Amino acid sequence: MKIIFFKRILLFLIFLISGLASAQKSERELILIDKDWRFSFGHLYDTEKDFGHAAGYFSYLTKTGFGDGPAAKDFDDRAWRKLDLPHDWAVEQEFSEKGSFSHGFKTAGKGFPEKSIGWYRKKINIPETDNGKIISLKFDGVFRNSKVFFNGYYLGTEQSGYNGFEYDVTAYVNYGGENTIVVRADASMEEGWFYEGAGIYRHVYLQKTNPVHVAVNGTYVTSELKNNDADVIADVTVENKGNYKGSIEIIQTIFNAENKQAANFSESILAPEFYKTITHSSKLYVEHPLLWSIESPNLYRLVTQIKQNGKTIDSYETTFGIRTIEFDPEKGFFLNGKPLKLKGTNNHQDHAGIGTALPDDIQYYRIKKLKEMGSNAYRCSHHSPTPELLKACDELGMLVIDETRLMGINDYHLNDLKRMMERDRNHPSIFCWSVGNEEWNIEGNIVGERITNVMQNYAKNIDPTRPVTVGISSGFKSGISSVVEIMGYNYLGNGDIDAHRNQFKNQPGMGTEEGSTFATRGIYFTDDAKHYQSAYDRKPRPTFYSIEEGWKFYAERPYLAGMFIWTGFDYRGEPTPYGWPSVTSYFGMMDVCGFPKDNVFYLKSWWGNKPVLHIMPHWNWSGMEGREIDVWVHSNCNEVELFLNKKSLGKKKMEQNSHLEWKVNYMPGTLEAIGYKNGKKVLTEIQKTTEKAENIKLSVDKENVQNSKVTVVTVEVTDKNDLHVPTASDEITFSIKGGKILGVGNGDPISLEKDQFLDALSLVQITNFQEQKGTTVTLPQELQNYPENDWKTAFKDRDYKNQASSYIYKGEFELKNNLASNIVSFFYKKIGVETVVFINGNKVNASTEDPQKYILDSAILKEGKNTIHIAVTPLQKIKDWDVMNTNPGVIQVITPAEPWKRKLFNGYAQIIIQKEENVGEVVLFASAKGLRASSLKN
Repeated sequence: MKIIFFKRILLFLIFLISGLASAQKSERELILIDKDWRFSFGHLYDTEKDFGHAAGYFSYLTKTGFGDGPAAKDFDDRAWRKLDLPHDWAVEQEFSEKGSFSHGFKTAGKGFPEKSIGWYRKKINIPETDNGKIISLKFDGVFRNSKVFFNGYYLGTEQSGYNGFEYDVTAYVNYGGENTIVVRADASMEEGWFYEGAGIYRHVYLQKTNPVHVAVNGTYVTSELKNNDADVIADVTVENKGNYKGSIEIIQTIFNAENKQAANFSESILAPEFYKTITHSSKLYVEHPLLWSIESPNLYRLVTQIKQNGKTIDSYETTFGIRTIEFDPEKGFFLNGKPLKLKGTNNHQDHAGIGTALPDDIQYYRIKKLKEMGSNAYRCSHHSPTPELLKACDELGMLVIDETRLMGINDYHLNDLKRMMERDRNHPSIFCWSVGNEEWNIEGNIVGERITNVMQNYAKNIDPTRPVTVGISSGFKSGISSVVEIMGYNYLGNGDIDAHRNQFKNQPGMGTEEGSTFATRGIYFTDDAKHYQSAYDRKPRPTFYSIEEGWKFYAERPYLAGMFIWTGFDYRGEPTPYGWPSVTSYFGMMDVCGFPKDNVFYLKSWWGNKPVLHIMPHWNWSGMEGREIDVWVHSNCNEVELFLNKKSLGKKKMEQNSHLEWKVNYMPGTLEAIGYKNGKKVLTEIQKTTEKAENIKLSVDKENVQNSKVTVVTVEVTDKNDLHVPTASDEITFSIKGGKILGVGNGDPISLEKDQFLDALSLVQITNFQEQKGTTVTLPQELQNYPENDWKTAFKDRDYKNQASSYIYKGEFELKNNLASNIVSFFYKKIGVETVVFINGNKVNASTEDPQKYILDSAILKEGKNTIHIAVTPLQKIKDWDVMNTNPGVIQVITPAEPWKRKLFNGYAQIIIQKEENVGEVVLFASAKGLRASSLKN
């Protein structure tokens, strides 16, 4: 009896453990699959150079599962480049005057068909235990016009380079085995007039769910404050992709930042029918909530669970914040009932050295830089952002205008808007939706009015809690201006803002773009020949205003909610007012690296809440002794006194939202400013003439995320007194141990230096492939002399039922250079059972890592034409319709990269490094001719 009892207990425990395990397995999994992709360029219109894709009799659009070329499951991609995502292939290219002005003159895109198509492939294993789950691929964004295949099956096309998208691959999975993901990105067409990058530049995930699960972007959280408490409404859309019929339990639980439960609700409902959805709404009560604000970005977490027969089958987390927003046409913008002037910037999504492929930590880095400047708002210009940007804004306290790419009323336009809003509407940082920007053809007419009305009302159906705006620049009189909920003024010189306000007194407004000044960091005399603009804040052109003029205008008008400067950071492309060889914009308050221009200190003075004192320019003007120099001081002190070599040049009073100026005859030494508040000395700032550069200095920027794998390092040089040399232009060479370098930059708008130093990989085809029949099954171990007249085109008219016992093949391949440092490999594609390979008459052996890979010694190779012979015993057809491989393979040539390097620009450069996994310490080394080398441990 005891034995039977213990057996029953054991069986019960096994059943319990297996039940818990199955319940655990049935919950949602979201797996990041950024690592270990293969990449190669295809071709825009040359099918042969595009690996023969879509060239078969049946295409992937004709018959299901007929993906050919690289889209085929078993395509041989071993010779392709191996990389991790995110990846931007455009930033890797050289610059050329033939490149696109708006995209920074990179040799990618429509003018470069050989660099406009990118193929990506990745293999993943999906276990048999996942059979019965819903398996999907999630892409945060691919630039652009992407086609996705899974195991040779075509999944779909996403035209936009900014939309996230998801494909269900459940029916196509090889459970218990290998599966192949393929993406073809076509970046030949531009969506914007700014640098957009190319390729899979955002994250990719594999998702596994129960057939009954929370739908894509399936939660929507809103809140209503009542006295000191909050009602939280949690809508969840449940989807059923299975055959389950019956009840399910919806459990909604709110957790605070300390992971303590703040509210809970549960209810049983009927599951939706097969391939249908239902939306369930819950009301949860949160006592004394901590509100989200720019100073205290308090966040909550909603966990939505679906239970079936008492077991959790799906769990979905939603981060949100509790806060109120309000626009008042007389008093501006209010956050949590308190007036808040919007101090915003517009920004594109690229960064020095890495293009658009930003690691998540760089999103935080950039938002921290803007917050340090005093900014409290960010406009996504002009497209939906990557999710990590919004996450950073939520966590750091930065308000956001989220903007769709294109105005219109059809499925293409409204579906993009819907997907953006449903993805992003739980972010507390977002306070406004933008449905358009500077649509000059329609801004002032009835078409614009109609489109705006449709998009605005459509947006309200998706999210009634936030207002809608449009950025308008062609006059503020009619059309969109007369119907948009929140008027977006793009540049006060483009119309009479006060007049428009007086006509539409019930319409709130803000400056969605303002400033648009030209400035080059560290340059104080405009030099049009060199394409450098002075960093002094001056009116750039008649219809545009300086940063100071713009801020004063908006600061003095309570009815205007605030302004968004064009731009926070410089960006690639649109190098107005110049062209080639300028490759970045001049508009930013900071350059492409995030190094501050002097305007940053003006904004810190009047946007921030800390004492500021800044002198411009630097004081290194050798050869200009006695010449009059404009000296400006940015400060929020009441008074500032300026000294040159201890001699007072006078004390001046600071007006609100202004700056101070002196004319100073240059003399080497020390320029010193003393700031006073209420008659008391509070700050001192100096600019000193430095000695010559002697030392390289590496420092970790304070805006880096603590303990992150990615680190931004500032590179500069100092003199013997450890003073920064502001005019230095030394070229610094870098190396790294325990990590890798992601990119380098310096903020110079005309720098044509490489952003990245990567090994060059080229694929060389074998041509003129011919054959002769062998006379024996034994393959030669030394190359013999074969009669020249007996060679014929390989595989032509092959009778597979009557093959020779062996064959010898001959082909050619061209090497443009035969550097001893090159790594040349032959990736053999099987054309025989047994194989012997000869290169230029020399037998070569397969590598130990791959029996179909041959690493070729440079000693047997030559520049120009090389010959390959392959002796084989033939493959046999099993079925008459079997398609036999006739491609012998490809030659891969890897030319090692130069050392990483970058010139300093006006004393600074930047390098972005990434720590390797499972490495405790990364060490960066820097050296330059005539300077003392430096290293940095991180």
